Amino acid sequence: MFTMQGAIFDLDGVIVDTAKYHFLAWKRLAAGFGFDFTEADNERLKGVSRMRSLDILLEAGRRSISETEKEVAAAKKNAWYLEYLETLKQTDMLPGALEYLDYLKNWGVRVALGSASKNAAFILGRLGIHGLFDAVIDGDAVSAAKPDPEVFLKAAAALSLSPSVCVVFEDSFAGVQAAKAGGMKVVGVGSPELLPGADMCVSCLKEMLFKARDMNHTLDSHG
Repeated sequence: MFTMQGAIFDLDGVIVDTAKYHFLAWKRLAAGFGFDFTEADNERLKGVSRMRSLDILLEAGRRSISETEKEVAAAKKNAWYLEYLETLKQTDMLPGALEYLDYLKNWGVRVALGSASKNAAFILGRLGIHGLFDAVIDGDAVSAAKPDPEVFLKAAAALSLSPSVCVVFEDSFAGVQAAKAGGMKVVGVGSPELLPGADMCVSCLKEMLFKARDMNHTLDSHG
């Protein structure tokens, strides 16, 4: 059982699935460099910053470009990604995500976003859920990528809470490592085999909602 005064959520793969749009944009970029970028390659990008993702893509294609060219390529990929996101709406949220966020707010649990995405504010706006978060820490607010715990430690600080009373919800191994390094409990969202180190795993936040409501799962918002 967790004593959870603060809940910190990753965005992609936990609240909404924008991975498919990332994949389309990265695949389009790779095609421009003359090679194919596969779904297996894309798995390596989970929870990773944009520039590190570009480095991984270039490694996969055995390509080398200058730092200036990298900036241009990353901007091009992001522009395509934002084009794809124009169709995003609240009904695209993953099962149980909206309901679980509402549930936590009603319990008085403080809620933060801790995401590597520099498009987090745009995505929250498209989904119409910005108001459900007490703090948003995104890729513009941190300098170190997961598995460094910076993003989660900043989220806990923004909630004015100790990391020990915060629970992180993550779908990537790098994210699980980051949360544990920051001294937090972790709920892995996805397959337990892919998320070693998580304190528990659920298939989606709908399952977490059922656990919170119907099982012996304690949310102590008053410490």
